[in-house]
Amino acid sequence: MAEGAQTIHAELIAVLVAVTQGVPRVLTLADGSALPEGPLEPTHRSLQSGLRAWVEQQTHHPLGYVEQLYTFADQARSAKAPPEGRSISISYLGLTREAAPQGAISWQDWYRYFPWEDRRGENKREPTLMEARMREGLARWDGGDVTRRMRVASAFGLDGVAWNEELVLARYQLLYEAGLVHEAARDGRAAHGEPVPGTPMVADHRRILATAISRLRAKIKYRPVVFELLAESFSLLDLQRCVEALAGQRMHKSNFRRVMEGQNLLEETGKFTSGPGRPAKLFRFREAIRAERDITDTRLPTVRT
Repeated sequence: MAEGAQTIHAELIAVLVAVTQGVPRVLTLADGSALPEGPLEPTHRSLQSGLRAWVEQQTHHPLGYVEQLYTFADQARSAKAPPEGRSISISYLGLTREAAPQGAISWQDWYRYFPWEDRRGENKREPTLMEARMREGLARWDGGDVTRRMRVASAFGLDGVAWNEELVLARYQLLYEAGLVHEAARDGRAAHGEPVPGTPMVADHRRILATAISRLRAKIKYRPVVFELLAESFSLLDLQRCVEALAGQRMHKSNFRRVMEGQNLLEETGKFTSGPGRPAKLFRFREAIRAERDITDTRLPTVRT
């Protein structure tokens, strides 16, 4: 290595998502403060094969659907960087079904980290205490600057702008810039108010998780990837609750079913749910949909109430 050249520490990091009983869950290490990660080794045949190898070894959880998410290489982004070196993380998004954790891993509700993103119980009302605190802190941060104010309005659906559920990363980044999340204080940024609720994570793992949620919320609008998260057969209500959990918003039941019927994504199994209440038909995704995972002209509805 040439004198003065930086040492590069490359790591692979996984955001593994499941939806269990209407709760979007993410697989974490330790006490829930870190995402699964491991180094890229010379013996790894490819990035994805390396990811699969050490994640399955570390978590004892097999990986199904996986796609590359983003490469993070900001300076001083990780305590694992070598002296006078640089750390980069190549992140992946994986969709799976929750299994009993083994070892020092746990499944966490992703709204534990971003409580402001769950709007399923929201209706026309006054802002909650958390929302009021965010607005006050962001107003102090923008200080009347028009450009900053426009960024806040666009991200948080203020001043007549509609809420966009995909802007998870933009909202977290603004709260970080305003010093309103715990990671900002850790990194020495000026605070414009008390940190808002939301569990912090090591290094920039909460930023990586925000990136993954943004990607998945956008993806469910144009690719039927949620079948990776559902059982082999499911009711339409199961499907609707899964999509709502990911999007963080409620949908109109009749509109959801009408859109689903028009998409030709599902087929009946001939079976019904059992248990208390009226039995509901069970469906499965058509085999052609499973075979054409990258299809782009079928989408799951994101119709809101």
